Amino acid sequence: VAALQDEKNSLMSENEIMNDRLEQLDDSLDDPNTAVAKKYFHAQLQLEQLQEENFRLEAAKDDYRVHCEELEKQLIELQHRNNELTSLAEESR
Repeated sequence: VAALQDEKNSLMSENEIMNDRLEQLDDSLDDPNTAVAKKYFHAQLQLEQLQEENFRLEAAKDDYRVHCEELEKQLIELQHRNNELTSLAEESR
């Protein structure tokens, strides 16, 4: 029982230390002049820019997909028309 109480006390002490460190980190993020906060905000800005770029690229991809589908339809129509004209040319020969 004594060993478990010692371990419990040790873990509680370690937990307090970790909570203090967490509070310090939270405080450093709130102060925009600290290096950690500057890196955090810079990373956040980069993330937002990358998300916007990703959205733009997804929209462009969708546009290209639609354009590709239209070109495929045109290709099929032109192939049919070519076959018709080829058969007409053979008949006329």
